[in-house]
Amino acid sequence: MEEGKGRVCVTGGTGFLGSWIIKRLLQDGYSVNTTIRSDPIWSYNKFVEKKRDISFLTNLPGASPKLKIFNADLSNPESFIEAIEGCFGVFHTATPIDLLVTEPEELVTKRTIDGALGILKACFDSKTVKRVVYTSSGAAVARIGREEGEVEAVDESRWSNVEYLRNLKPYGWSYGVAKTLTEKAVLQFGEETGLEVVTLIPPFVVGSFICPKLPDSVEKALLLVLGKKDEIGVTRMHMAHVDDVARAHIFLLEHPNPKGRYNCSPFIVSIQQISQLLSAKYPQFQIPTLDEVREIKGVKQPELISKKLTDAGFVFKYSLEEMFEDAIECCKEKGFL
Repeated sequence: MEEGKGRVCVTGGTGFLGSWIIKRLLQDGYSVNTTIRSDPIWSYNKFVEKKRDISFLTNLPGASPKLKIFNADLSNPESFIEAIEGCFGVFHTATPIDLLVTEPEELVTKRTIDGALGILKACFDSKTVKRVVYTSSGAAVARIGREEGEVEAVDESRWSNVEYLRNLKPYGWSYGVAKTLTEKAVLQFGEETGLEVVTLIPPFVVGSFICPKLPDSVEKALLLVLGKKDEIGVTRMHMAHVDDVARAHIFLLEHPNPKGRYNCSPFIVSIQQISQLLSAKYPQFQIPTLDEVREIKGVKQPELISKKLTDAGFVFKYSLEEMFEDAIECCKEKGFL
């Protein structure tokens, strides 16, 4: 018999969100299996497995003996079976991220869908998994095509327009296609098999991080601080603190009867608001002036209405200021600022 709240599995444990979910689960009394992707290198005319530094996971409070780590890869869904065995819940956060489209979209989408469905099949066959929480993305809701930039808000009934993404190819379009089609596939799998599958749709995730690399979404949120104004491609973005997003995942695991999709975004904020907040709080940084920021052109993301999640009883804890404060302090500690 598993002590505490039982054993769950988190795929993609070395990622920004996956690692924070693990941290939260251990704090909350769960035992955790997590999967990481092996990192083979070419040596002496063959691939050998490179030893990855995962001390940021193994050193988490409560990790010993409650955290178990397994190697698995979405290209081989059966590699997840061992990690899922004996778990009652699974958080599927692992996903290929190829924002610059270095691989053909069709290949990335197929790998993402096949990997997710393979994991769900392993969950179904395990006979122990009661619920799967799939991490989707605002990219599966907000990229709505011709109306983009004109629609102020979207709820869970909206889906990103895959044909629009494939035809016009805006930044990150391949990722948006993969996440949209994969979320539809996992929900359909749940309907057809009876396995409880719910999806959480996070926005830009910002805040502290325990992984060693600077998370892409944190970097994008801090472009004004990092002196990369020219890389900003949006004039308004939906955001959430990583701890709120992690807690929302666990909330959906513990909820007595969750259904379908849930947006998870407490804030929609303009680039001007971000500039004002950062200028006031961090005068030591060379934040562009409001006049300079107003010249930025880009997508005006719609608000992700999260009423379904809050009506179910979830409470967002973090303010916009706390989100940026935690991200900046963490970047300073890790040498990124």
